[in-house]
Amino acid sequence: MTRVVVLLRGVNVSGHKVVPMAQLRALAVEAGLTDASTYINSGNLIATASWKTEKAAMSGRAALETQLEDLVEARFGFRVPVIVRTHREWSAHAVSPPFADAITEHPNLVMLGVSQRPLSPDVLATLRGRASEGERVELHGGSLVIDYAHGSARSKLTPAVLDRAAGSPVTTRNWRTVLKLGQLLG
Repeated sequence: MTRVVVLLRGVNVSGHKVVPMAQLRALAVEAGLTDASTYINSGNLIATASWKTEKAAMSGRAALETQLEDLVEARFGFRVPVIVRTHREWSAHAVSPPFADAITEHPNLVMLGVSQRPLSPDVLATLRGRASEGERVELHGGSLVIDYAHGSARSKLTPAVLDRAAGSPVTTRNWRTVLKLGQLLG
């Protein structure tokens, strides 16, 4: 059995793409997950998958992402990217992250960007070239860490830019959420 973090991108933002968390937990069970719980109303789910090894998790992850995307679309009438990470993968993000100064000073402005597929080899150069003054981008544990020092509202590192640079859908979570999801994994 493998504990997993399931992230839905762009749900429950300003009343758009509404996915009630109770229904998300029900969809997780329908997809074969157990012990499903959610954290805040923004598409964060912790659950247990039946995978017995990390290798099985790596091969089963994409299928689970697609299955959950299909279930959300069937139930709510819209499709959103779903990204799954194992307990081991998620926990690695908290170990020696870049921008420790920013995490201490403004953890809500430091984002972990998790992509659905492996990041494009030139993602870092592309994003650094687009970053606004004061913004920093680094790779860590196969994901992006972005210090939106002045907030993300006016940043040029938009979700569309992140997706194009990464080569697949990316969802972000602020550092407080990263740590809380790690705690909830156990």
